[in-house]
Amino acid sequence: MTENKNYIHSFCTIQNNKIVLNDETVFEAESTSFADFSKQAYKKLEINYPKFFKMDSLSKLAFLGAEILLKDEIDPEAENNIALVFANKSSSLDTDVKYQETISHEENYFPSPAVFVYTLPNICLGEISIRHQLKTENSFFIFEEFNPEFMVNYANVLLDTKKADKVLCGWVEYFNEEYKAFLYLVAKEGVVEHQIETIKTVYKK
Repeated sequence: MTENKNYIHSFCTIQNNKIVLNDETVFEAESTSFADFSKQAYKKLEINYPKFFKMDSLSKLAFLGAEILLKDEIDPEAENNIALVFANKSSSLDTDVKYQETISHEENYFPSPAVFVYTLPNICLGEISIRHQLKTENSFFIFEEFNPEFMVNYANVLLDTKKADKVLCGWVEYFNEEYKAFLYLVAKEGVVEHQIETIKTVYKK
């Protein structure tokens, strides 16, 4: 029996005001806040999706990475069977803190529904799914640190059982202006074999 093999089709890293796609820098900004960096990246990548500006920082981070990896993968005339498997360490804590500030003091009580809606980390998957019209499996996990063993095994199961044609995997960590996104697309064809050691190596770049 021939062993099923899956491959990394492409990968993207966003950190330190820089976006790298397959080891090539596609956008870099001077030292600035994430809010300003994300706006600059949005313009540079010529994205046309006004809802982007209403998202919280975690969703913007995930959205930018997904936009880069999926822009040439989506067929508007077909059902794109691309699953989403994401994880991070801080969950939606950055937004949770901001929302808590709006309800902590009785004399200054101003809860915002626009902030509250992002107090779950998997909302970023919803934003990506809406953008690309994905009606596929999506899961968001919380780990103490990046867990390549879990991500590789989960994605391979989805592909090998034909529950997905491709899987977009991502580590999207954002808290208090500290951020890193590492996303990669897995498919039956690609550049390098989808293995744990390969993912570890690319993640550390």
